[in-house]
Amino acid sequence: MKDKRVLYVSSEVIPYLPETEISSMSFEAPRMVNGNGGQIRIFMPRYGNINERRHQLHEVIRLSGMNLVINDLDMPLIIKVASIPKERMQVYFIDNEDYFKRKATYADEEGNFYPDNDERAIFFAKGVIETVKKLNWSPDIIHVHGWLASFLPLYLRTYYSNEPLFENSKIVTSLYNQGFNDTLNTELINKIKFDEIPEEKVAHLSSPDYFNVMKTAIDNSDAVIVASNDISSDFDAYLKKLEKPVLKYHNKEEVERAYLDFYQTEVLD
Repeated sequence: MKDKRVLYVSSEVIPYLPETEISSMSFEAPRMVNGNGGQIRIFMPRYGNINERRHQLHEVIRLSGMNLVINDLDMPLIIKVASIPKERMQVYFIDNEDYFKRKATYADEEGNFYPDNDERAIFFAKGVIETVKKLNWSPDIIHVHGWLASFLPLYLRTYYSNEPLFENSKIVTSLYNQGFNDTLNTELINKIKFDEIPEEKVAHLSSPDYFNVMKTAIDNSDAVIVASNDISSDFDAYLKKLEKPVLKYHNKEEVERAYLDFYQTEVLD
C-alpha cells in the first residue's frame, strides 16, 4: 500500500464515539494502511456528544465557510480536525449547527429517530466531497463505513461524476448489521432528485429503510466488504447477484492481511 491514498468516510470512529463494529473498523482500517506505507484521511460527522475539549478539536478556517444546498436550503459547512494520539492520524469532522449540534448521534433521548437524518446524511456526503476538493487530495480508494455515510457513493457517481479529482478513485462500501429499524424521511428521494440525480439511480429509496439505503451505496460502489459476521439473508442474496468484488467477513486476527490484499488485488487491480 506504499503511497496509496485511501479516504475513509465513516458515521462513527473511535475514540470519539463508543466502540461498535463500525467505529472500531473505521479506526483499524486506516491504522493498517497507515502502518503499511499508505496515506490516509478520515472523515466523520461532528456530533454534539463528541467532547471537543477532551479530544482537542479545532476549526480549520481555510476549509470552512462554504454553504451546501440541501433541498433548496443553504446550510453552512464547518470543518474541524483532531489527531488520534500515538497513531499519527488526523480526523476531519463535518459540522453544521442545525444538523449536528444536538447531544446525540441518530436518535433523541427517548430513542426517536431524528426526522432529518436523511438531510444530515446528504450534508455529510456533500461536505466530505467538497472538503476533499479544497484539500486537492485525489484518493486511490474511498472506503465508506456506516449508513450515515452511505450517500457518498451515489453523489460521487452522479452529482460529482465530472470532478477530475475522483476520476480514478475506486469506491468500497463496508456492510454491517448495525443499521436502523425505522425508515428515513419518505421525502428523501425528492431531496436527492433536487440535485438532478436521475430517478433510476435512486429507485431503491422510494422506501428508504436500511436495506434499500445500503443497496443504493452498494450499487454505486466498485467493491463491497462484509464487515459483520451475521448480515441478513436479504443482503447475502443481494451480494450473490453482484458482478463486482466482495470480500467475505474475516475475524480480527485475519482482517489486516485480508483488507490489504483486497485493496491491492481486487480494488486497485
